[in-house]
Parts: sequence; C-alpha cells; structure tokens
Amino acid sequence: MTSSSDRSPAVDVQGPKSYEIRTYGCQMNVHDSERLAGLLEDAGYVRAPEGADGDADVVVFNTCAVRENADNRLYGNLGHLAPQKAKRPGMQIAVGGCLAQKDRDTIVKRAPWVDVVFGTHNIGKLPVLLERARVQQEAQVEIAESLEAFPSTLPTRRESAYAAWVSISVGCNNTCTFCIVPALRGKEKDRRPGDILAEVEALVAEGVSEITLLGQNVNAYGSDIGDREAFSKLLRACGNIDGLERVRFTSPHPRDFTDDVIAAMAETPNAMPQLHMPLQSGSDTVLKAMRRSYRQERYLGIIEKVRAAIPHAAITTDIIVGFPGETEEDFEQTLHIVREARFAQAFTFQYSKRPGTPAAEMADQIPKEVVQARYERLVALQEEISWEENKKQVGRTLELMVAEGEGRKDGATHRLSGRAPDNRLVHFTKPEQDVRPGDVVTVEVTYAAPHHLLAEGPVLDVRRTRAGDAWEKRNAAEAAKPAGVMLGLPKVGAPEPLPVAAGSGCGCD
Repeated sequence: MTSSSDRSPAVDVQGPKSYEIRTYGCQMNVHDSERLAGLLEDAGYVRAPEGADGDADVVVFNTCAVRENADNRLYGNLGHLAPQKAKRPGMQIAVGGCLAQKDRDTIVKRAPWVDVVFGTHNIGKLPVLLERARVQQEAQVEIAESLEAFPSTLPTRRESAYAAWVSISVGCNNTCTFCIVPALRGKEKDRRPGDILAEVEALVAEGVSEITLLGQNVNAYGSDIGDREAFSKLLRACGNIDGLERVRFTSPHPRDFTDDVIAAMAETPNAMPQLHMPLQSGSDTVLKAMRRSYRQERYLGIIEKVRAAIPHAAITTDIIVGFPGETEEDFEQTLHIVREARFAQAFTFQYSKRPGTPAAEMADQIPKEVVQARYERLVALQEEISWEENKKQVGRTLELMVAEGEGRKDGATHRLSGRAPDNRLVHFTKPEQDVRPGDVVTVEVTYAAPHHLLAEGPVLDVRRTRAGDAWEKRNAAEAAKPAGVMLGLPKVGAPEPLPVAAGSGCGCD
C-alpha cells in the first residue's frame, strides 16, 4: 500500500498547484479518475476551474486502450499540449490508464515532454512520481505488474454528492478474443463483502442515496473468495442499508448471470429495475470465435427470466458489428436477437483491431464498407425499437431522482432532468419550488423520443432528500474555496447513465 508520505509532494510556496484530469473509456476509468483527483487534492493540489484547455499545472490523461483510435487520440492531445508546456516552466503531464499499461516506454519516446507514465495497478503513486520527476528533471515511468493496493483504499474526490461508484472487484478472468482489458487490468480480485458494505454505509452517511456496484465482470464477484452466490448476497445486503434508495450494478457477464441474482434484483426494494448485459453478437458461431461462453438461447433465456421476475425492467446491451469472419447470416442473427430482446438502448460498436488480442490475427477481417453498412442497419433497427419501448412509458407516473448536468437544453427549455428507476432519462417542467440534484420528484410522462422522455405537465410531488442536502452543502463549500492557480477540468463525471446513445462506452465486457 502506498503510504501517505509517498503521496505528498511539496507544494510550491507561491500557492497550491492546479490539476486537470482527462478521462477516456469505461466506468472503471471514470472511477479511477475520482481516485486520482482525491490523491492530488490529498497532496495539496487544487482542482482547476472549468473553462480552459490544458492551462493547469498538472494535466493527467487517464487512457483507454480498447478502441482503435485510442493511440492517435492520446498523441494528438499530447502534441496539442507540447507548446503550452514549453512556454510554462514547471508544468507537468502524466499519462496513466490502460494505454499507459500497454505502451509503457513508447509514450515517452513518442512524446518526450511527458513527465510521468503510470499503469492501472499503481495509480496511488501518481503524486510521488510527479514530485520525483520535478526533482530529478527526467521522466518517471513506473508500471506495476500486479495491484499494489485496492483502489478503495485511496482518497477520492467524488464528482457527485448524491450518487457514487463502489468498486467490488478489479480485473477480469475472461479471455474474450477481441478484448485487451484482462492483460492490462490483471486477474479478478474481489473485495471483502464487509469492506464493500462499510464503504456503502459511509457514503450514505455523507448523503449519497444511489450507488452503482462496479466491476469489470461484476456478477462474477465471489469467484476470488469461493462463494458463487456472493453477488446476490451483496445485493440483498445493500437492501438493508437505511437511507440507500437506489442500487445499480455494471457490467455483468451472461455466463455468470444466475437465478439467485435475478431473485435478489426482484426481491430487494432498492435494487433498480434495470440491467445492462453485453451481448456482443447474436451468432453462436461468432460468440464461439469471441470466446464468449454463452450462446443465443442462453442469452434470451436470461432476458425472459428477468422480464418474468421484473416486468418493467429496462434492459440495455453492448453489440460489436463486423467481428472477423462475421457473415451476413451471422449478422442477421444479431438483428434477430435485437428484435427478440427489445433492448431499451444499446451501445453499438464497429469492430476495431487491437494489437495484442487474438482477434487481431484472425483471418477474414471484414472490409470497412461492409462493417459500416451493417452498423447503420443495426443502429436504425435499435433506434426504432428504443422509440417503441419509450412510447410505452407515456402515461406512466414515475419517481425521478433529479440529476445534475444531464439535460443540455434545460436552461433554454426551463426544464430539469432526472433518472427514472429503470435509468431512463426524463426531462420535466421546472416546478415553482426549489428542487436540487438528489431530490426526488414525481411526474407523469407525456412524450417519448428514442433516447429520452418528457413530462410536460406540472410536477406531481417534490420530496426533498438528504442527498439534496448533501449537494447543497457541497456546492456551498466549493463556492467558498479559493480558485485554483490555473484553469480547466473537463468533467470526470458522476456515475454515467448506461447507454443513452449508440457508440459510447468501451464494449469490453
């Protein structure tokens, strides 16, 4: 474990240094960035205000290695910062995350102005590596081969006062041929249930009312501690925590999705009626080539059981189009399962070759134009289904947890936005009384679009909550803080909603 002394570089006597974190990829990276922010603030840095691009004293890139353009995106951004760094003595740039774990020394060779490169297993070392680079005047590259300390032991700067990620495991034991994540995150390691529940209780005591249990393969939880029903037991235990209103989890694997998990979801009052379960392909042939350990019948069987136990559950998924060897018949099987499953939303991806994965060496790589055409057909079908499923919500009365920053047009339309229990995004008419993020409102849905709902009538009820109190208290404290020395922090994000549009997410589950 990294000691507090290891995490505490000297801070310039002229004032605290500012930091900016840029996050790419999956929810695990988003949560890691909250840890990185906590580490830096624990070491004396201050978060730079929003609005500037790279003007902080320390800029940290938390990278993803799943998508094909990940490398180009990183080096393009590093190149953009090079002239700014040259003009500002003392500015530092750090690169961490999955791409750093994979490329290691390559990053400093291609971008010699980078000061620190660290991996997925040693994020706790960032402050001491920054200080070492400053003192020694040379780049520090430190990549641990295994986890040094479970991320939950590190300081955290959560981006939301009312919702929080809770990591229950790290790493993955699967061997999917398209995915490089297990090689970069390592084998699965589970936290002790008591430690997880203690963290949840502490978050609730701070005002958090919604938590998302997070793991690379979340429902495999227990394999490391020898209990196949550990995940369902954990869900039920969360149901006994007073003040915890909503529990979600992401992302499960169909292989490990057992009946006891479905029963726990149905019988635990604060377990939300929402399931994100990656499909990847509807073809048994392609699933076998992907080394996905389920087939179409098994996947649809899970969907059927979930809907029988939780009729109003919103089910979302990930799908890859154009995997090597995918025939037109294989793709038609994917369209078939999409029609049968009637997903509320889907993350859809065009297969991209990643060096170091078995799929990258497979024969029969699909031509780009074929992949693009299939992708467009899939997106069109899913858009149609999403809209039809959302139309079924019209006339329903829903309790929404008011969200912060999820309605881009809320200011112009005089609306607020919130999340329904099934995680659908609902924009609603702003009531006369004060409503804060974290509070709960009751509305009637009047209109449906493919990716959101509208409640255009008056709000039926407003319930002020401890979560809203926590948001208000936190904002008051933030307003009282001195501004950072420099500017700019793109939002790392509260727990993001599961799919609201095609093409987002990492698709590695």
